[in-house]
Amino acid sequence: MAVIETLAPVTTDAAWRGDALMGQDSWIYRLTDAQVAELEELGRRFVEADPDLRFVQASDYPLVECAQAVKDWGRDVDYGRGFVLVRGLRTHLYSDALSAAIYYILGLYMGDPIRQNEMGDLIDHVYATSDKTMDDPTALSAKVRDKLVYHSDSSDIVALMCLRPAREGGASCLVSGAEIYNEILRRRPDLAPLLLEPFHWDWKKQDHSAPANTYTSPIVSMKDGVFSMYAGSLYILTAQDYPEVPRITPEQVEVLRLFDEITYEPGMAIEMDFRPGDIQWLSNYSALHARTSFSDWPEPQRRRHLLRLWLSRDAGRPVVDGFGKNGVVQVRQHARDGGAEHPDAHFDIASIAVPRLIS
Repeated sequence: MAVIETLAPVTTDAAWRGDALMGQDSWIYRLTDAQVAELEELGRRFVEADPDLRFVQASDYPLVECAQAVKDWGRDVDYGRGFVLVRGLRTHLYSDALSAAIYYILGLYMGDPIRQNEMGDLIDHVYATSDKTMDDPTALSAKVRDKLVYHSDSSDIVALMCLRPAREGGASCLVSGAEIYNEILRRRPDLAPLLLEPFHWDWKKQDHSAPANTYTSPIVSMKDGVFSMYAGSLYILTAQDYPEVPRITPEQVEVLRLFDEITYEPGMAIEMDFRPGDIQWLSNYSALHARTSFSDWPEPQRRRHLLRLWLSRDAGRPVVDGFGKNGVVQVRQHARDGGAEHPDAHFDIASIAVPRLIS
């Protein structure tokens, strides 16, 4: 009981309800004409110089008009509501390479890009190439039109840039991890402390080349007054498939079910329809993300197409020991463990701006 008495609701901006945010636009940052002009000029320079994406630095493309804006976005992501939507880029006038260049430059200021797959992609594509649904174990979430459930990614920041929206649907959905925690604390204070205890997570199903079947992490970290969340009950439940993993208790099952129920309650989440040029910066410690299903255009050049960055960001965020995915981060400078690059690896902006047609 002493542990329960120490728990308190999160009262920072990270605790929000979607139905409240939908009535305002404080989470939208609209670029000025001067900022757009600066980014377009830097993007053109980037495309012309064609730097190696593994080694190019933010300082190679200094910001003036956007310098304060990038700091503001970082503050909102780190210690505010956990996300911001940046609007105003004219991607309908750009080549995809120019759009990707602008996006990558801003990504270098928001963190350090990390590799998203074994091919070494530093920009990945959310572009449907398959009619599979997510109940198919071979389906890749970024390559299908099916809805995606709420989850955390393994980077500090996940960012999406919209090149072209879907014909219908495909809304980006966010929900506050802190508000889910607050609701659990209100309804079942007896179960809330379980979120701060380590769970076993299925590593092999996230990465088939993982060096172990599972890793451990609590769902919630509370350190120095800072709340952080790492969520996705699916991988906790599938970790039970390994005989060496301790069985989860009925109380743990109960808190996981309550967590998922609250996540999907009306009013908890915010949905946003991406417009061409929109960039969403999202802290994986603050908010969970999902996507509604969508229908696409028949022409390949008109299909829903988002660019994705995973960023490592050293913001000094305090978390408890062993929090989050304990895997080896694939830094952008070299392949895993310093091995040879994949033969299909691309590290130039023109090539990486083209989606891989895999299903």
